[in-house]
Amino acid sequence: MKRKIDRRKFLKNIAAGTAAVGLSLEDKALLGQSAKADVAKSDTKADRMPGGKIGGVTISRLIAGGNLISGYAHSRDLIYVSPLLKHYFTDEKIMHTWKLCEQQGVNTMVFYANDEHAIDVYKKYRSEHGGKIQWLAQVEPPEDDIKGNIKRCVDAGAVGAFLVGNKADQWSVDNRVDKTEKIIDTIKSFGIIAGTAAHSLNTVIDIDTAGIELDFYMKTLHTDNYWSKRRPDQNKSVIDNYQVDNYWSMTPKETIETFKEIKTPWIAYKILAAGAIHPAEGFEYAFANGADFACVGMFDFQVDEDVSIAAKVIANNKSRTRGWMA
Repeated sequence: MKRKIDRRKFLKNIAAGTAAVGLSLEDKALLGQSAKADVAKSDTKADRMPGGKIGGVTISRLIAGGNLISGYAHSRDLIYVSPLLKHYFTDEKIMHTWKLCEQQGVNTMVFYANDEHAIDVYKKYRSEHGGKIQWLAQVEPPEDDIKGNIKRCVDAGAVGAFLVGNKADQWSVDNRVDKTEKIIDTIKSFGIIAGTAAHSLNTVIDIDTAGIELDFYMKTLHTDNYWSKRRPDQNKSVIDNYQVDNYWSMTPKETIETFKEIKTPWIAYKILAAGAIHPAEGFEYAFANGADFACVGMFDFQVDEDVSIAAKVIANNKSRTRGWMA
């Protein structure tokens, strides 16, 4: 199933954060109607999304991903998508999206800590617009300034941080999980929750085997039930797959079985295979199979739908195979 986006809804999104440049008379008329509807509509459903605790931080089970607002997209062989995202996500649109998340009960989001522009927008959102959404910082600090890099995130308001998956995967391959441990320990030294992301299950196994203490894992999980799924001849690791860029979880069944034995909270990501799997299927698969949280990139017009689906999946789930670890 694909998401259905109608023209009226798309224009609504433009009204929320971008200029109506080059629109037809018909489009402008629809845009005006949408803008009026937005003013009249002020639904706040902050209690609809359940949450869990990682350390002392209460986090909504659905977390807003940050690749989109930074202009990053897994777009297979489409070369225009990243520029499109950068044009779409104006500062106003980013803040509007975060506000919608808060109104729908999504109290936490993620974005890349080296994105200075996103940090500036977040500071503005908090100081000038009363924003409360929490930030989990995705960090990739230079080895000669680990502490300074993470301190910037803390000073900007991050409630937690985690090592970017590409780096953790590579250090696992290099038998240098001690480097991952150093990042995690530095994050923890600032009194915020600390974790690591991973695409490869071996990364999680290596960290767990080494006895590294962390507050949460972020690990990819998705089915292969989509058209552009990994072909039998595609055996490169995820971090070596960027030319094709069509898979992010190579061992979903093994991941599910491994996390049954791991008591650390698990944030699943790439659960929609970067937009190829419908949320109804992706959320069901993630939460039924042990994820404590799901991190999903969302456009503003997807927030209400995603929250509605995720809340229903969590409330009705009878087949979860792992206890809630958060």
